[in-house]
Order: sequence, then structure tokens, then C-alpha cells
Amino acid sequence: MFQIFLVIHVLICIALISLVLLQHGKGADMGASLGSGASQTLFGAQGSGNFLTRFTSLLGGLFFLNCLFLGYLGTHLQPVDPLKNIDKVVIQKEVDPQPNKIMKE
Repeated sequence: MFQIFLVIHVLICIALISLVLLQHGKGADMGASLGSGASQTLFGAQGSGNFLTRFTSLLGGLFFLNCLFLGYLGTHLQPVDPLKNIDKVVIQKEVDPQPNKIMKE
């Protein structure tokens, strides 16, 4: 379960970085008002700013909630002991009944 939310977390991070890089800076509107900017008709007359801002806020909220949930899972999950279900193995070693006896040929 932890791995699933970790993958979701990475995907949210990639999407959030992409959306922030797609947005225009504050100074970008000045050039568009003087006529050097291209028309933004894909998202309407106001451009993509409102859509990208709202979607970035949504992804930021999801990122925050996922961070909290991952922190909760990381502290409250019991660690898995790989040796828990293994039966005990008893190794018996044969002992020579007369260890000091020297073999004569």
C-alpha cells in the first residue's frame, strides 16, 4: 500500500512541476498587451492562466494530503519480519565418541 501511494506521489510531483513550468510569469502579460504576444484562444479570452492556476492549486492540495498520508503510513505500519514464518532448524552435528584416540594402522 505504501508503494502505491509513493508512485502516486511521484506522479503528482511530476505533474506539479510541469504545470508550474507551463505558467506565465508576471512580466509575460506586458509583452502580450503591446502586441508581441500570440493570441491564446485555446482556453478562451483570458488565456490559460485561470485554468492552470486552479489545477496547480488542486495538485498542490493533493500533494500536501499525500505527504501527510505517507507520513502516517510510514510511522504506523508494522515492519515485516522475513524470518517470522520460518520454522526453526536444528542442526545436529555428529560428535566422535573418542576424540583423543589416535588411529593406528
